[in-house]
Amino acid sequence: MAWSTSELADLAGTTVNSVRHYHRTGLLDEPERLSNGYKQYSARHLVRLLQIRRLRELGVPLAQIEAVGFESGGNSGQALLAIDADLAASIERLQRARAEIRAILEGTTGIDVPPGFEDVAGKLSGPNRSLMLVYSQLYDESAMSDVKRMVQDEPDDLNDEFDTLPPNADEATRERIAVAMAPQLAQHIADYPWLMQPAEHLSKGMRVTQETFIATVRELYNEAQLHVLARASILATEKRAADAEPASAPDDAGALGDASALGDANHEGEHHDR
Repeated sequence: MAWSTSELADLAGTTVNSVRHYHRTGLLDEPERLSNGYKQYSARHLVRLLQIRRLRELGVPLAQIEAVGFESGGNSGQALLAIDADLAASIERLQRARAEIRAILEGTTGIDVPPGFEDVAGKLSGPNRSLMLVYSQLYDESAMSDVKRMVQDEPDDLNDEFDTLPPNADEATRERIAVAMAPQLAQHIADYPWLMQPAEHLSKGMRVTQETFIATVRELYNEAQLHVLARASILATEKRAADAEPASAPDDAGALGDASALGDANHEGEHHDR
């Protein structure tokens, strides 16, 4: 008994294009041809094709099917163990994704915060949520865990006042809010020393981190808020220096965007608004 390509594909529950693709990748041998050029597949081709489909259903990528092989034992065990580990990681990722989707549907979080920040999302304004998303691309998981703790420690009333600060706020109001924010920022620097030397926690290079931070805060915050952030950062650094031995000079991307970077963003904002 011999089958054509379409008959073989139908018997195996696949498509003609798939059969041809398996030929091109070398997973399925080419059959003999009749004098008229038509292919004639035998039972061994059908068995091989069913084996390929079986491995594909188990999640084995095409590129690894040859490594797994079609017989039990040998090196197939190690290859399958590696694939099993990949599948376990994928399942864990999908379970986390489902949990996040359920939380979004239930209204307990949104898509505008990084994973793990769901329970502090309510403390974050829209711009701060966006900044956290950007931070998640610039800093490693350890740093982001610390950032989450910082968010948890921040007083809600002060955050509300900063979040609603109008761009034309007077100097006295800006200074008052900056002075109120400085002790908390200084405490963050004391609790998390890496803020002043963040190089080992950066996911990107220092220059990219600095440029991304400046571009982001420039768009997220108004001129008065940028001024407050820069001023609070300066006051916090001064307070820290007064309370302890002066730390070594911070890296360019220190303190999640240090006073100089905030000052640069503020200066650019003032220039743009003129």
